[in-house]
Amino acid sequence: MTRPQPAEIDLRAYAGWLFDLDGVLTATARIHSRCWKTMFDEFLERLSARAGRPFVPFDTGEDYQLYVDGKPRDAGVRDFLASRQITLPEGTDDDGPDVETVAGLGRWKNDMVVEAIAAGEVEVFDGSVRLLHRLRGQGIQTAVVSSSRNCLDVLRSVGIEDLFDAHVDGLVARELQLPGKPAPDTFQEGARRLGIPEESAVVVEDAVAGVEAGSAGSFALVIGVDRGGNRERLVAGGADVVVSDLDELIPAT
Repeated sequence: MTRPQPAEIDLRAYAGWLFDLDGVLTATARIHSRCWKTMFDEFLERLSARAGRPFVPFDTGEDYQLYVDGKPRDAGVRDFLASRQITLPEGTDDDGPDVETVAGLGRWKNDMVVEAIAAGEVEVFDGSVRLLHRLRGQGIQTAVVSSSRNCLDVLRSVGIEDLFDAHVDGLVARELQLPGKPAPDTFQEGARRLGIPEESAVVVEDAVAGVEAGSAGSFALVIGVDRGGNRERLVAGGADVVVSDLDELIPAT
């Protein structure tokens, strides 16, 4: 299969663009990776001490990419624990970070992310902002489609909330009972909120679960963003094009 090159993409050929948040628009993927590791390592150390077995830490490369990146929070907790043959009760949203349930561990990790956002740690990718301005200058609609329940807080923290016509985040997905990525439903809801058919929309993702979601739908194009050594997995997951930064898609003239 011959894949199109970034320079060959006509931005005006599509009615709308659907962007993931973490790792595509903002550098929050680094924050998430750090918080996942802190939470899982502390939990695994306690569990290992109780069971009298060796402690194997969470790996921010393989474990992050395979089990948590791009997925809803509880799914990430559940899938990583399953990889270690660990089963916990699901729990409820009322569980605090000290409760050993799927919801409790997710709350623990999220509390750290919220603190990082409030501390001003979020950074935006300049190339992504340049592409957004180019698209909107040409009258093309844009939406954010993220598994994060902190999506709007992140956008506001870096001042780009007004660059989007719609958003579908973890809160919306929970309200509408939409399955998370790698299912295509949240991206399909993003296209619906823009009022366009998914066949005329572009999906932009940095996570394998995200490009799998785009590939599972009938979207016109799935663009993978490789921020560091993930190109082959993105292609295998269904990305039609892979770039290292979104300003590669901006025409030179």
